[in-house]
Amino acid sequence: MSKNKQFKALLQQPNAFILPGAYDGMTARLIEETGFPAIYATGAGISNAQLGWADVGLTAVTEIADVVSRMSDVTNVPIVVDGDTGFGNAINLMRTVKQLERAGASAIQFEDQVAPKKCGHFGGKQVISKEEMVYKIKAAVDTRKEDDLSIIARTDALAVYGMGEALERANAYKEAGADVIFVEAPTTIAQLLEITANVPDIPHIINMVEGGSTPLVSLEEAEEMGFQIMLCANTVLRSAIKGIQESLRVLKQEHSQQNIHDLICTWEERQELFKLKQIKQWEKEYLEFDRAEEAPKR
Repeated sequence: MSKNKQFKALLQQPNAFILPGAYDGMTARLIEETGFPAIYATGAGISNAQLGWADVGLTAVTEIADVVSRMSDVTNVPIVVDGDTGFGNAINLMRTVKQLERAGASAIQFEDQVAPKKCGHFGGKQVISKEEMVYKIKAAVDTRKEDDLSIIARTDALAVYGMGEALERANAYKEAGADVIFVEAPTTIAQLLEITANVPDIPHIINMVEGGSTPLVSLEEAEEMGFQIMLCANTVLRSAIKGIQESLRVLKQEHSQQNIHDLICTWEERQELFKLKQIKQWEKEYLEFDRAEEAPKR
C-alpha cells in the first residue's frame, strides 16, 4: 500500500491516532521506529532546528521540501507536511503542492493566515479572507498529482474573529475539498466540542502544544470529543532541547563525560538507529570489486 493510501486508511479507521512532529531524518526515523503510524514534518520544528529562529514564517518552501525528502528517504510511513500558507497566493500554493508532493508528502496542511505567518499559539495573528482561502484549497485539490494526497485545511480565525467565524470557515474549507479540518488554538474543552459538533462528517485535528492555548487531553479523550488526529508537533523537539541542555551542563560543570552516560544513548543504540549493519551489508554486496582490484598481483 502506498504511503498516501496508508494515510487515507488512518483517516478512515475508527480509532484516533497520535501524530508526532519531526524536524529532520533522525527524528522522523525515531518516530517510525517507536511505532507511530505517521510523521508530521513540523514547520515550527524545522524553523527552530534548521534555522535557529522562532516560527514566524522565515522558512522557504525549498527548505521544507529538502527536509521532507530526507525524511521520506529513511522512513516507510506517511509524512504529513506543514505547508504554512502555501508560501504566497493560490498560484504560489500550486507550486508548493508540486514541490512537497514530489518530496514525499502524503498530506499537506495549509492555513489561512496572512503571510508571513506566525505559530498558531502566538499572539498578533492575522488571516486572509475566507473566500481567498477557499480558492487556495481548490487550487491545492486541482494541483495534486495523486487523488490520494490529502489536503488539510487549517483556520486561525478563532483567535482573530471568534468561534462563529472559525466554524464558518471550517465548513467552507470542507466544501472546497479539504480532506481534514484543523481549527487552531481553541482555549477550552467546550470550544473543542463545539468544533467537532458543528463541522461533521470529516476528520479533525487537535493540536496539543505543551504550554500553548489549548488544554492538554489524552488520545482517548480527544477521540471521545470527535477528533481523529492528535497532533504533538513539537514534543520531540522540546525533549531534544532539554536533553542536550542537560548533557552540556554536565560537560561544562564537570569537564568530563564520566557522569553523562545516563543522558545519552549508547554507542550500539546510535549505530542501530542509523543502520550501520545495513551499510556494512551493502559494502559486502556492492563493494567487493574494490578489494578484488586492490589485491596484489602475483
